[in-house]
Amino acid sequence: MSIEGAFAVALVDYTSGMTLGTLGGSPDFDITVAAAGNTDVVRAKLRTIEMLGLNEPIEDILITLDTQYHLIRPLHSRGGHGLFLYVALAKARANLALARHQLRQIETSLEL
Repeated sequence: MSIEGAFAVALVDYTSGMTLGTLGGSPDFDITVAAAGNTDVVRAKLRTIEMLGLNEPIEDILITLDTQYHLIRPLHSRGGHGLFLYVALAKARANLALARHQLRQIETSLEL
């Protein structure tokens, strides 16, 4: 939640769809529902990369709405396989490049 503009974050297991931890959200934005729904996004992109024969990991996935950015970062650190970080940002307050950089730093500091 220290990322400028962040209003909800989650750590999610995309193999099961289970949310392992969340912060933020609101009555209008259920972070658990959003995080679980994004497991389908991650799975679909992983399948597509496999079908294309691309041998590259996903760095992040960006979904841009009128007022929000949704940033998904699959974890590649030791112990992070099958997990992703998900952050929802208020577009008016967020710096997307800085948010991506900070999310990368958070991944390296996570102890799983």
